[in-house]
Amino acid sequence: MDDPTTAEAAPVRPATAGVGSRAVRNTALVLAARILSRAIALVTVLATLNHLGPAGFGRFQTLVTYTSVITVLVDLGFNTLYVREAARHPGEIARYLSNLITTRLLMSLLGLVVLAVALRIPGLQSLLLPGFLLMILASLSQLLRQTFYALQRVGFDAVETVLEAGVLLVLTLAGILTRQGVAYFLWAYALSYAFACVFILTVLVVRRIAVLRPRFELRLVSTWLVASLPLALTFVVTTLYFKIDVPILQLFRSFDEVGWYASAYKPFEALLFVPMSMLNVIFPLLAVYHREAPERLAVATDRFYKLLLLLGWPLTVGVFVLAPGLTSLLHLYRQAEPALAILALGIVFMFINNTWIGTLNAIDRQAAFTWAALASLIVNVGLNLLLIPAYGYVGAAWATVLTEAVLFVAGLLLTRHFLRLVPVLRLSWRVLIAGLVMGVPLWLLRGFTGGWVTLGLVALGGLIYAAAALLLRALDAGELDMIRRAVRA
Repeated sequence: MDDPTTAEAAPVRPATAGVGSRAVRNTALVLAARILSRAIALVTVLATLNHLGPAGFGRFQTLVTYTSVITVLVDLGFNTLYVREAARHPGEIARYLSNLITTRLLMSLLGLVVLAVALRIPGLQSLLLPGFLLMILASLSQLLRQTFYALQRVGFDAVETVLEAGVLLVLTLAGILTRQGVAYFLWAYALSYAFACVFILTVLVVRRIAVLRPRFELRLVSTWLVASLPLALTFVVTTLYFKIDVPILQLFRSFDEVGWYASAYKPFEALLFVPMSMLNVIFPLLAVYHREAPERLAVATDRFYKLLLLLGWPLTVGVFVLAPGLTSLLHLYRQAEPALAILALGIVFMFINNTWIGTLNAIDRQAAFTWAALASLIVNVGLNLLLIPAYGYVGAAWATVLTEAVLFVAGLLLTRHFLRLVPVLRLSWRVLIAGLVMGVPLWLLRGFTGGWVTLGLVALGGLIYAAAALLLRALDAGELDMIRRAVRA
Protein backbone atom coordinates (compact mmCIF):
# COMPACT_ATOMS: atom_id res chain seq x y z
CA MET A 1 0.00 0.00 0.00
CA ASP A 2 1.31 3.43 -0.90
CA ASP A 3 2.60 5.75 1.78
CA PRO A 4 0.40 8.79 2.34
CA THR A 5 3.34 11.15 2.30
CA THR A 6 4.41 10.27 -1.24
CA ALA A 7 3.25 11.72 -4.51
CA GLU A 8 1.98 8.29 -5.58
CA ALA A 9 -0.96 8.44 -3.18
CA ALA A 10 -4.20 9.32 -4.92
CA PRO A 11 -5.63 12.35 -3.19
CA VAL A 12 -9.24 13.32 -3.31
CA ARG A 13 -9.06 16.74 -4.95
CA PRO A 14 -11.44 19.17 -3.29
CA ALA A 15 -12.76 22.11 -5.26
CA THR A 16 -11.08 25.30 -4.21
CA ALA A 17 -13.87 27.55 -5.37
CA GLY A 18 -15.58 29.15 -2.41
CA VAL A 19 -13.32 27.60 0.20
CA GLY A 20 -12.32 31.04 1.47
CA SER A 21 -15.88 31.84 2.47
CA ARG A 22 -16.34 28.34 3.85
CA ALA A 23 -13.24 28.83 5.98
CA VAL A 24 -14.69 32.08 7.31
CA ARG A 25 -17.98 30.34 8.15
CA ASN A 26 -16.16 27.48 9.86
CA THR A 27 -13.96 29.90 11.77
CA ALA A 28 -17.01 31.83 12.96
CA LEU A 29 -18.75 28.62 14.02
CA VAL A 30 -15.71 27.32 15.87
CA LEU A 31 -15.08 30.66 17.54
CA ALA A 32 -18.68 30.93 18.69
CA ALA A 33 -18.51 27.48 20.26
CA ARG A 34 -15.08 28.12 21.72
CA ILE A 35 -16.15 31.43 23.19
CA LEU A 36 -19.03 29.72 24.97
CA SER A 37 -16.95 26.74 26.08
CA ARG A 38 -14.05 28.93 27.18
CA ALA A 39 -16.39 31.18 29.10
CA ILE A 40 -17.63 28.09 30.95
CA ALA A 41 -14.04 26.87 31.37
CA LEU A 42 -12.93 30.25 32.71
CA VAL A 43 -15.71 30.17 35.30
CA THR A 44 -14.53 26.67 36.20
CA VAL A 45 -10.90 27.76 36.61
CA LEU A 46 -11.81 30.84 38.63
CA ALA A 47 -13.99 28.76 40.93
CA THR A 48 -11.17 26.24 41.32
CA LEU A 49 -8.44 28.77 42.11
CA ASN A 50 -10.61 30.57 44.66
CA HIS A 51 -11.51 27.24 46.29
CA LEU A 52 -7.96 25.86 46.44
CA GLY A 53 -6.20 29.11 47.39
CA PRO A 54 -2.81 30.23 45.99
CA ALA A 55 -0.75 27.31 47.36
CA GLY A 56 -3.26 24.62 46.35
CA PHE A 57 -3.81 26.15 42.92
CA GLY A 58 -0.04 26.47 42.54
CA ARG A 59 0.32 22.71 43.11
CA PHE A 60 -2.54 22.00 40.71
CA GLN A 61 -1.03 24.19 37.99
CA THR A 62 2.47 22.79 38.52
CA LEU A 63 1.24 19.24 37.94
CA VAL A 64 -0.81 20.25 34.88
CA THR A 65 2.29 21.95 33.48
CA TYR A 66 4.42 18.85 33.94
CA THR A 67 1.83 16.71 32.15
CA SER A 68 1.67 19.22 29.29
CA VAL A 69 5.42 19.14 28.83
CA ILE A 70 5.64 15.34 28.93
CA THR A 71 2.75 15.01 26.46
CA VAL A 72 5.25 15.77 23.69
CA LEU A 73 6.66 12.27 24.16
CA VAL A 74 3.23 10.84 23.48
CA ASP A 75 2.27 13.16 20.62
CA LEU A 76 5.42 12.78 18.47
CA GLY A 77 4.24 15.68 16.29
CA PHE A 78 1.61 13.49 14.62
CA ASN A 79 -1.37 15.81 15.22
CA THR A 80 -0.40 18.47 12.69
CA LEU A 81 0.80 15.90 10.17
CA TYR A 82 -2.48 14.01 10.56
CA VAL A 83 -4.55 17.12 9.79
CA ARG A 84 -2.50 17.86 6.67
CA GLU A 85 -2.54 14.31 5.31
CA ALA A 86 -6.18 13.64 6.21
CA ALA A 87 -7.20 16.85 4.41
CA ARG A 88 -5.29 15.69 1.34
CA HIS A 89 -6.36 12.00 1.53
CA PRO A 90 -9.73 11.76 3.35
CA GLY A 91 -10.27 8.21 2.17
CA GLU A 92 -7.39 7.05 4.39
CA ILE A 93 -8.64 8.57 7.65
CA ALA A 94 -9.63 5.28 9.32
CA ARG A 95 -6.24 3.79 8.54
CA TYR A 96 -4.32 6.83 9.74
CA LEU A 97 -6.30 7.25 12.93
CA SER A 98 -6.19 3.57 13.91
CA ASN A 99 -2.40 3.56 13.61
CA LEU A 100 -1.98 6.83 15.47
CA ILE A 101 -4.16 5.80 18.40
CA THR A 102 -2.27 2.53 18.78
CA THR A 103 1.05 4.37 18.62
CA ARG A 104 -0.10 6.95 21.14
CA LEU A 105 -1.18 4.32 23.65
CA LEU A 106 2.17 2.55 23.33
CA MET A 107 4.06 5.82 23.82
CA SER A 108 1.97 6.60 26.90
CA LEU A 109 3.91 3.90 28.78
CA LEU A 110 7.10 5.91 28.30
CA GLY A 111 5.19 9.01 29.33
CA LEU A 112 4.13 7.33 32.57
CA VAL A 113 7.73 6.53 33.53
CA VAL A 114 8.94 10.06 32.76
CA LEU A 115 6.04 11.65 34.63
CA ALA A 116 6.70 9.47 37.70
CA VAL A 117 10.30 10.67 37.81
CA ALA A 118 9.48 14.31 37.05
CA LEU A 119 6.85 14.69 39.79
CA ARG A 120 9.47 13.96 42.43
CA ILE A 121 11.06 17.37 41.71
CA PRO A 122 8.15 19.43 43.10
CA GLY A 123 7.13 16.65 45.51
CA LEU A 124 3.84 15.83 43.78
CA GLN A 125 4.36 12.09 43.23
CA SER A 126 1.16 11.27 45.16
CA LEU A 127 -0.78 12.76 42.23
CA LEU A 128 0.78 10.47 39.61
CA LEU A 129 -2.32 8.43 38.67
CA PRO A 130 -4.76 11.30 38.02
CA GLY A 131 -1.95 13.24 36.36
CA PHE A 132 -1.17 10.37 33.99
CA LEU A 133 -4.80 9.83 33.02
CA LEU A 134 -5.20 13.56 32.48
CA MET A 135 -2.17 13.53 30.19
CA ILE A 136 -3.15 10.60 27.98
CA LEU A 137 -6.87 11.41 27.72
CA ALA A 138 -6.16 15.03 26.82
CA SER A 139 -3.72 13.85 24.14
CA LEU A 140 -6.19 11.36 22.65
CA SER A 141 -9.08 13.82 22.58
CA GLN A 142 -6.93 16.39 20.79
CA LEU A 143 -5.89 13.83 18.18
CA LEU A 144 -9.44 12.66 17.56
CA ARG A 145 -10.89 16.14 17.11
CA GLN A 146 -8.36 16.89 14.36
CA THR A 147 -10.49 14.70 12.08
CA PHE A 148 -13.28 17.28 12.09
CA TYR A 149 -10.87 20.03 11.08
CA ALA A 150 -9.26 17.96 8.34
CA LEU A 151 -12.71 17.34 6.80
CA GLN A 152 -13.98 20.88 7.51
CA ARG A 153 -16.85 19.36 9.54
CA VAL A 154 -16.31 21.60 12.51
CA GLY A 155 -19.91 21.61 13.70
CA PHE A 156 -19.29 18.35 15.57
CA ASP A 157 -16.29 19.85 17.34
CA ALA A 158 -18.34 22.94 18.21
CA VAL A 159 -20.95 20.80 19.97
CA GLU A 160 -18.35 18.65 21.72
CA THR A 161 -16.36 21.53 23.16
CA VAL A 162 -19.43 23.07 24.76
CA LEU A 163 -20.60 19.75 26.23
CA GLU A 164 -17.10 18.96 27.52
CA ALA A 165 -16.89 22.33 29.26
CA GLY A 166 -20.31 21.71 30.83
CA VAL A 167 -19.24 18.30 32.17
CA LEU A 168 -16.13 19.84 33.74
CA LEU A 169 -18.13 22.67 35.31
CA VAL A 170 -20.58 20.23 36.94
CA LEU A 171 -17.75 18.09 38.30
CA THR A 172 -15.91 21.18 39.58
CA LEU A 173 -18.95 22.57 41.38
CA ALA A 174 -19.52 19.17 42.98
CA GLY A 175 -15.92 19.19 44.21
CA ILE A 176 -16.25 22.67 45.66
CA LEU A 177 -19.50 21.82 47.44
CA THR A 178 -17.93 18.72 48.97
CA ARG A 179 -14.67 20.58 49.83
CA GLN A 180 -12.36 18.38 47.75
CA GLY A 181 -8.61 18.85 47.38
CA VAL A 182 -6.19 19.07 44.45
CA ALA A 183 -6.44 15.39 43.46
CA TYR A 184 -10.20 15.58 42.92
CA PHE A 185 -9.93 18.43 40.42
CA LEU A 186 -7.30 16.53 38.44
CA TRP A 187 -9.70 13.59 38.24
CA ALA A 188 -12.45 15.98 37.12
CA TYR A 189 -10.34 17.25 34.22
CA ALA A 190 -9.40 13.69 33.24
CA LEU A 191 -13.08 12.66 33.19
CA SER A 192 -14.01 15.62 31.01
CA TYR A 193 -11.40 14.53 28.46
CA ALA A 194 -12.70 10.96 28.68
CA PHE A 195 -16.16 12.31 27.81
CA ALA A 196 -14.66 14.11 24.80
CA CYS A 197 -13.04 10.90 23.53
CA VAL A 198 -16.28 8.91 23.83
CA PHE A 199 -18.30 11.65 22.11
CA ILE A 200 -15.90 12.00 19.16
CA LEU A 201 -15.52 8.25 18.67
CA THR A 202 -19.30 7.89 18.65
CA VAL A 203 -19.64 10.58 15.98
CA LEU A 204 -16.93 9.00 13.84
CA VAL A 205 -18.73 5.65 13.90
CA VAL A 206 -22.34 6.84 13.63
CA ARG A 207 -21.58 9.28 10.80
CA ARG A 208 -19.45 6.63 9.07
CA ILE A 209 -16.44 8.91 9.02
CA ALA A 210 -14.10 6.22 10.31
CA VAL A 211 -14.42 2.74 11.79
CA LEU A 212 -11.42 2.25 14.05
CA ARG A 213 -9.66 -0.91 15.17
CA PRO A 214 -6.26 -1.70 16.71
CA ARG A 215 -3.73 -1.33 13.94
CA PHE A 216 0.00 -0.81 13.80
CA GLU A 217 1.70 -0.66 10.40
CA LEU A 218 5.39 -0.24 11.03
CA ARG A 219 6.06 1.14 7.56
CA LEU A 220 3.38 3.82 7.86
CA VAL A 221 4.31 4.80 11.40
CA SER A 222 8.02 4.97 10.64
CA THR A 223 7.37 7.05 7.50
CA TRP A 224 5.21 9.45 9.46
CA LEU A 225 7.73 9.55 12.28
CA VAL A 226 10.45 10.74 9.91
CA ALA A 227 8.11 13.32 8.36
CA SER A 228 6.85 14.51 11.75
CA LEU A 229 10.22 14.86 13.50
CA PRO A 230 10.40 18.60 12.75
CA LEU A 231 6.79 18.95 13.90
CA ALA A 232 7.54 16.94 17.04
CA LEU A 233 10.58 19.06 17.80
CA THR A 234 8.52 22.21 17.21
CA PHE A 235 5.85 20.87 19.57
CA VAL A 236 8.50 20.12 22.20
CA VAL A 237 10.03 23.56 21.83
CA THR A 238 6.78 25.54 21.77
CA THR A 239 5.37 23.57 24.69
CA LEU A 240 8.50 24.20 26.71
CA TYR A 241 8.59 27.93 26.06
CA PHE A 242 4.91 28.20 26.93
CA LYS A 243 5.24 26.04 30.05
CA ILE A 244 8.82 26.19 31.31
CA ASP A 245 8.17 29.36 33.30
CA VAL A 246 6.07 27.52 35.89
CA PRO A 247 8.68 24.83 36.78
CA ILE A 248 11.43 27.49 36.93
CA LEU A 249 9.25 29.76 39.06
CA GLN A 250 8.45 26.85 41.36
CA LEU A 251 12.15 26.10 41.81
CA PHE A 252 12.96 29.65 42.95
CA ARG A 253 9.71 30.74 44.61
CA SER A 254 6.84 29.33 46.69
CA PHE A 255 3.70 27.55 45.49
CA ASP A 256 1.82 30.72 46.52
CA GLU A 257 3.72 32.75 43.93
CA VAL A 258 3.13 30.05 41.34
CA GLY A 259 -0.57 30.42 42.15
CA TRP A 260 -0.45 34.21 41.69
CA TYR A 261 1.27 33.84 38.32
CA ALA A 262 -1.09 31.07 37.18
CA SER A 263 -4.02 33.27 38.19
CA ALA A 264 -2.79 36.05 35.87
CA TYR A 265 -1.82 33.58 33.14
CA LYS A 266 -5.24 31.92 32.98
CA PRO A 267 -7.06 34.80 31.21
CA PHE A 268 -4.03 35.16 28.90
CA GLU A 269 -4.02 31.41 28.22
CA ALA A 270 -7.81 31.34 27.80
CA LEU A 271 -7.46 33.65 24.79
CA LEU A 272 -5.22 31.11 23.06
CA PHE A 273 -8.32 29.29 21.86
CA VAL A 274 -9.05 32.11 19.40
CA PRO A 275 -5.92 31.90 17.21
CA MET A 276 -5.66 28.14 17.70
CA SER A 277 -9.26 27.61 16.58
CA MET A 278 -8.67 29.83 13.56
CA LEU A 279 -5.45 27.96 12.77
CA ASN A 280 -7.24 24.61 12.95
CA VAL A 281 -9.75 25.82 10.36
CA ILE A 282 -7.40 27.76 8.07
CA PHE A 283 -4.47 25.32 8.06
CA PRO A 284 -6.15 22.64 5.88
CA LEU A 285 -7.16 25.41 3.48
CA LEU A 286 -3.57 26.65 3.21
CA ALA A 287 -2.34 23.09 2.67
CA VAL A 288 -4.83 22.58 -0.17
CA TYR A 289 -3.90 25.93 -1.76
CA HIS A 290 -0.22 24.96 -1.67
CA ARG A 291 -0.93 21.82 -3.70
CA GLU A 292 -3.84 22.91 -5.92
CA ALA A 293 -3.91 26.72 -6.14
CA PRO A 294 -0.48 28.09 -5.18
CA GLU A 295 -1.28 31.47 -6.67
CA ARG A 296 -3.90 31.95 -3.93
CA LEU A 297 -1.64 30.95 -1.04
CA ALA A 298 0.03 34.34 -0.57
CA VAL A 299 -3.31 36.16 -0.54
CA ALA A 300 -4.72 33.67 1.98
CA THR A 301 -1.66 34.14 4.19
CA ASP A 302 -2.05 37.93 4.14
CA ARG A 303 -5.72 37.70 5.04
CA PHE A 304 -5.01 35.21 7.81
CA TYR A 305 -2.42 37.59 9.27
CA LYS A 306 -4.78 40.56 9.12
CA LEU A 307 -7.64 38.62 10.70
CA LEU A 308 -5.42 37.51 13.58
CA LEU A 309 -4.16 41.06 14.09
CA LEU A 310 -7.69 42.46 13.87
CA LEU A 311 -8.71 40.26 16.80
CA GLY A 312 -5.49 40.22 18.83
CA TRP A 313 -4.58 43.91 18.91
CA PRO A 314 -7.73 45.24 20.66
CA LEU A 315 -7.36 42.48 23.25
CA THR A 316 -3.81 43.61 23.97
CA VAL A 317 -4.88 47.24 24.37
CA GLY A 318 -8.01 46.43 26.36
CA VAL A 319 -6.46 43.97 28.81
CA PHE A 320 -3.45 46.23 29.39
CA VAL A 321 -5.59 49.29 30.17
CA LEU A 322 -8.29 47.47 32.14
CA ALA A 323 -6.06 45.03 34.07
CA PRO A 324 -7.12 46.38 37.51
CA GLY A 325 -10.81 46.10 36.71
CA LEU A 326 -10.43 42.67 35.09
CA THR A 327 -8.56 41.38 38.16
CA SER A 328 -11.52 42.43 40.30
CA LEU A 329 -14.19 41.27 37.85
CA LEU A 330 -12.67 37.81 37.36
CA HIS A 331 -11.89 37.36 41.08
CA LEU A 332 -8.22 36.74 40.39
CA TYR A 333 -5.75 36.93 43.22
CA ARG A 334 -4.98 40.57 43.98
CA GLN A 335 -1.27 39.97 43.35
CA ALA A 336 -2.06 38.87 39.76
CA GLU A 337 -2.79 42.41 38.49
CA PRO A 338 0.76 43.51 37.46
CA ALA A 339 1.47 40.19 35.73
CA LEU A 340 -1.84 40.39 33.85
CA ALA A 341 -1.01 43.87 32.52
CA ILE A 342 2.41 42.69 31.35
CA LEU A 343 1.07 39.52 29.73
CA ALA A 344 -1.46 41.65 27.81
CA LEU A 345 1.44 43.02 25.74
CA GLY A 346 2.08 39.53 24.40
CA ILE A 347 -1.48 38.77 23.28
CA VAL A 348 -1.10 40.38 19.85
CA PHE A 349 2.12 38.43 19.16
CA MET A 350 0.50 35.25 20.42
CA PHE A 351 -2.25 35.75 17.81
CA ILE A 352 -0.28 36.71 14.70
CA ASN A 353 2.49 34.14 15.24
CA ASN A 354 -0.05 31.53 14.18
CA THR A 355 0.26 32.97 10.66
CA TRP A 356 3.83 31.71 10.41
CA ILE A 357 2.99 28.37 12.01
CA GLY A 358 0.14 27.66 9.60
CA THR A 359 1.90 28.89 6.45
CA LEU A 360 5.25 27.19 6.99
CA ASN A 361 3.62 23.87 7.92
CA ALA A 362 1.24 24.10 4.94
CA ILE A 363 4.11 24.53 2.47
CA ASP A 364 6.00 21.60 4.00
CA ARG A 365 8.60 23.84 5.66
CA GLN A 366 7.89 22.71 9.20
CA ALA A 367 11.60 22.24 9.89
CA ALA A 368 12.16 25.97 9.36
CA PHE A 369 9.70 26.94 12.04
CA THR A 370 11.27 24.40 14.35
CA TRP A 371 14.49 26.42 14.29
CA ALA A 372 12.56 29.62 15.01
CA ALA A 373 10.81 27.96 17.93
CA LEU A 374 14.13 26.59 19.21
CA ALA A 375 15.65 30.07 19.20
CA SER A 376 12.61 31.34 21.09
CA LEU A 377 12.97 28.57 23.66
CA ILE A 378 16.61 29.47 24.30
CA VAL A 379 15.62 33.10 24.72
CA ASN A 380 12.73 32.14 27.01
CA VAL A 381 14.76 29.88 29.30
CA GLY A 382 17.51 32.48 29.51
CA LEU A 383 15.08 35.28 30.32
CA ASN A 384 13.28 33.19 32.94
CA LEU A 385 16.53 32.24 34.64
CA LEU A 386 17.61 35.87 34.56
CA LEU A 387 14.35 37.54 35.63
CA ILE A 388 12.61 35.07 37.95
CA PRO A 389 15.25 35.00 40.74
CA ALA A 390 15.18 38.81 40.89
CA TYR A 391 11.55 39.63 40.06
CA GLY A 392 9.61 36.42 40.62
CA TYR A 393 6.32 35.97 38.80
CA VAL A 394 6.49 39.49 37.29
CA GLY A 395 9.79 38.52 35.68
CA ALA A 396 8.16 35.37 34.31
CA ALA A 397 5.46 37.51 32.68
CA TRP A 398 8.07 39.72 30.96
CA ALA A 399 9.92 36.63 29.73
CA THR A 400 6.72 35.36 28.09
CA VAL A 401 6.10 38.65 26.26
CA LEU A 402 9.66 39.00 25.00
CA THR A 403 9.69 35.41 23.79
CA GLU A 404 6.56 35.97 21.70
CA ALA A 405 8.17 39.07 20.15
CA VAL A 406 11.28 37.09 19.19
CA LEU A 407 9.13 34.38 17.60
CA PHE A 408 7.24 37.01 15.60
CA VAL A 409 10.44 38.35 14.02
CA ALA A 410 11.79 34.86 13.31
CA GLY A 411 8.54 33.67 11.74
CA LEU A 412 8.24 36.75 9.56
CA LEU A 413 11.77 36.32 8.21
CA LEU A 414 11.27 32.61 7.52
CA THR A 415 7.99 33.22 5.70
CA ARG A 416 9.76 35.85 3.60
CA HIS A 417 12.49 33.35 2.73
CA PHE A 418 10.28 30.40 1.77
CA LEU A 419 7.18 32.14 0.39
CA ARG A 420 7.37 35.91 0.20
CA LEU A 421 7.47 38.91 2.50
CA VAL A 422 4.14 39.49 4.20
CA PRO A 423 3.52 43.26 3.92
CA VAL A 424 3.15 43.75 7.66
CA LEU A 425 3.12 47.55 7.65
CA ARG A 426 0.54 47.84 4.89
CA LEU A 427 -1.70 45.23 6.48
CA SER A 428 -1.32 46.54 10.03
CA TRP A 429 -1.35 50.33 10.27
CA ARG A 430 -5.10 50.85 10.05
CA VAL A 431 -5.75 48.12 12.62
CA LEU A 432 -3.11 49.52 14.99
CA ILE A 433 -4.56 53.02 14.82
CA ALA A 434 -8.08 51.70 15.44
CA GLY A 435 -6.84 49.94 18.58
CA LEU A 436 -5.13 53.07 19.86
CA VAL A 437 -8.29 55.10 19.22
CA MET A 438 -10.12 52.57 21.39
CA GLY A 439 -7.45 52.70 24.08
CA VAL A 440 -7.55 56.46 24.68
CA PRO A 441 -11.08 56.67 26.18
CA LEU A 442 -10.52 53.45 28.11
CA TRP A 443 -7.35 54.93 29.61
CA LEU A 444 -9.20 58.10 30.60
CA LEU A 445 -11.95 56.04 32.23
CA ARG A 446 -9.68 53.43 33.83
CA GLY A 447 -10.18 54.97 37.28
CA PHE A 448 -13.85 53.94 37.15
CA THR A 449 -13.08 50.27 36.59
CA GLY A 450 -14.14 47.80 39.21
CA GLY A 451 -16.33 44.76 39.18
CA TRP A 452 -19.17 44.87 36.68
CA VAL A 453 -18.34 48.43 35.58
CA THR A 454 -15.47 46.84 33.67
CA LEU A 455 -17.92 44.95 31.47
CA GLY A 456 -19.46 48.22 30.36
CA LEU A 457 -16.02 49.57 29.47
CA VAL A 458 -15.24 46.39 27.55
CA ALA A 459 -18.45 46.83 25.53
CA LEU A 460 -17.68 50.51 24.97
CA GLY A 461 -14.18 49.68 23.80
CA GLY A 462 -15.51 47.08 21.37
CA LEU A 463 -17.93 49.57 19.82
CA ILE A 464 -15.23 52.24 19.48
CA TYR A 465 -12.81 49.77 17.92
CA ALA A 466 -15.37 48.47 15.42
CA ALA A 467 -16.33 52.01 14.40
CA ALA A 468 -12.70 53.08 14.06
CA ALA A 469 -11.82 49.99 12.01
CA LEU A 470 -14.71 50.65 9.62
CA LEU A 471 -13.88 54.34 9.24
CA LEU A 472 -10.22 53.53 8.60
CA ARG A 473 -11.19 50.76 6.14
CA ALA A 474 -9.16 48.16 8.00
CA LEU A 475 -10.80 45.49 5.82
CA ASP A 476 -10.60 45.84 2.05
CA ALA A 477 -13.51 45.25 -0.34
CA GLY A 478 -12.50 41.65 -1.07
CA GLU A 479 -12.32 40.73 2.60
CA LEU A 480 -15.66 42.36 3.37
CA ASP A 481 -17.24 40.56 0.42
CA MET A 482 -15.85 37.22 1.61
CA ILE A 483 -17.33 37.83 5.07
CA ARG A 484 -20.71 38.88 3.59
CA ARG A 485 -20.86 35.73 1.44
CA ALA A 486 -19.98 33.61 4.46
CA VAL A 487 -22.71 35.23 6.57
CA ARG A 488 -25.33 34.79 3.80
CA ALA A 489 -24.39 31.13 3.45
